Amino acid sequence: MNQTIGFIGCGKMAQAMIGGMIRSNTISATNILASALTHETRAKVSNLFGIEVTDSNKEVAERADVLFLGVAPNLHKAVLTEVTDSLKAHTLVITMAAGLTTEDTVSFAGKPLKVIRTMPNTPSLAGEGMTAISVNGLVEDHELKQVQDLFHSFGKTEVISEELMDSIPAISGSSPAYVYMMIEAMADGGVRQGLKRDQAYRLAAQAVLGAAKMVLETGKHPGELKDQVTSPGGATVAAVETLERGRFRGAVLEAMESCTARVIELGKDK
Repeated sequence: MNQTIGFIGCGKMAQAMIGGMIRSNTISATNILASALTHETRAKVSNLFGIEVTDSNKEVAERADVLFLGVAPNLHKAVLTEVTDSLKAHTLVITMAAGLTTEDTVSFAGKPLKVIRTMPNTPSLAGEGMTAISVNGLVEDHELKQVQDLFHSFGKTEVISEELMDSIPAISGSSPAYVYMMIEAMADGGVRQGLKRDQAYRLAAQAVLGAAKMVLETGKHPGELKDQVTSPGGATVAAVETLERGRFRGAVLEAMESCTARVIELGKDK
């Protein structure tokens, strides 16, 4: 890909993306430019990835063919107001902020933009990210494909209609936190029964990884896979019964509802 990729803001998520793009040879380090607020961050990403860095958001916007906005939701308006005169008509502007619509992005810039709204997640750091993507009406199919290729360098993508984007943090963006809590609880249970802490974390994490791969690779319903583990009168069904008494599924559903409600609130605060 022979285009300039720009990042305004270069925190952990942006660094995961840059690393994935370079490692996969999707884009050369010489084609990536990033701005960051502090000298420490700029020096870090320059040393890690060999990319060009600057303290000027306008310079990044002016040179980028694809521009990632890696700043907090409440900073988008200020950043877009600052750089709007530097944006070219063909530039693809990619947001990653919960609750921020493509219409909001265009409104902040004060002019028509090709906007791609995304919601990546932190497993992108391990090359196993999942990113939901929606676009506004100015983005052409080949441009969407181009952006998907960038995201595929550190995970997978799903294209969805924008009206569903507020539901994505609950199932994909924030959900790794639920899984980490489950792994931690499983490890605590292992330690309680005598396992060493590091062994317990490895056993629990690998079990979760393996179970997820079974869902993705077999195409079988999760309930069917659960039944395959659950022998009549066995230990697994006893554990499942306890989880059901504790409203395990209901708690997950309620957590997701709370997450989505908060995303909607954040969207109102922009």
